[in-house]
This record gives sequence, C-alpha cells and structure tokens, in this order.
Amino acid sequence: MSEPTVADATNRIYESLRADNADIDAHIAALKAALARAGVKEATFDPAMLVQNNRSGRKLLQAYFRQRGVTVKFSAP
Repeated sequence: MSEPTVADATNRIYESLRADNADIDAHIAALKAALARAGVKEATFDPAMLVQNNRSGRKLLQAYFRQRGVTVKFSAP
C-alpha cells in the first residue's frame, strides 16, 4: 500500500471530522508523516470544509493538532 499524500491525508481528516472524529489520531499521524515526506512544515485546511467553522472551532483544531506535532493554518476564505 502506498503512503498517502498530504492532500489524501487532509481529505481523510475532513471525513473524520464529519464522522464525529472517528480515528482522528491515526489520520493526524498519517498527515504528519505525509508532511515530512513532502518537506512541508504546516498543513493547510479550508475553513469552509470544517464542521465548526468559527474562531473557537478553528483554534481548538489548531491546538489539538499542535499537541500531536502538526502546525495548522487556514486558507483565506
């Protein structure tokens, strides 16, 4: 099985968020590995695709990912 790309891992995280955070930690680990392989320092998420697209929800997501070693930024609306 091939390793997921950053885009694949990000899409799996969106799916996990919509599924009440099912397997979110495994998807974050896959994203972290994909970022390392791609030589990218931070993951970019589209706020419109988030379940909670408000400041509180975005900050909570950033904090949760940061605790797991992934820096998150959001694309401009």
